[in-house]
Amino acid sequence: MKRSKARFAVMSMAVVSAILGGLTGCANPEFTYVRHDDGQTYFKVPASWQRVDQAALDKATIGADAESATAQLRKQLIWSIAYDAHAQPSPDHLLGYGTGDEPFVFARITKLLPEEQDAVSLNGMRNAVLPVTDAVRKEYAEIPGYPLQDFELLVDEVLQPGDGLRGVHVRFNYAIQGAGVETFDLTSYLAEDGKQMSTLLIRCSAACYRKRAGEFDRIAQSFKVKRLTG
Repeated sequence: MKRSKARFAVMSMAVVSAILGGLTGCANPEFTYVRHDDGQTYFKVPASWQRVDQAALDKATIGADAESATAQLRKQLIWSIAYDAHAQPSPDHLLGYGTGDEPFVFARITKLLPEEQDAVSLNGMRNAVLPVTDAVRKEYAEIPGYPLQDFELLVDEVLQPGDGLRGVHVRFNYAIQGAGVETFDLTSYLAEDGKQMSTLLIRCSAACYRKRAGEFDRIAQSFKVKRLTG
């Protein structure tokens, strides 16, 4: 299997302003723009949020020894990136541990294997990062010491943005041991040919999410996927 050459280009508003002739003067950039060149997936986050160290994020999300054959294969199939509003960015903040009530954004592009393409569904997109549907939550709840409890579904929408894409948007709460009640907002899109899934997850405490809902809605709405075929 050839190693994927897909990568993300991170571009601040300062760069955009320079291209447009410096119309914003010396003002600080408001957003960091993130674009996936291969998949044409893009979104924005506040410029003050910091990118999480990629090696630490890979170690936390791939779930295997970084040098193992499994990890190397998964790196060819999965690209991810995360931004953290905490002063000390960490992948641990994906679940709310030690965040000081600061938000976290995680994005992932997954190239699906043939057997995964045959099995993917709207529920598969709902469960793209954390368990959402009843059946999958029951499976995870049987794991000793599993930290996610007291699931609450807040929003569940099927998305049809056009260009053959289909997707879901779900928002839900979990009570997490050692972190409190956290709100997660997930958007997932599946390409028309079923070969690639693009996912964005926003997390903050439930109180934080209620207070900053408008800001998080803008981030979620900025998450776009252009036509993906072939």
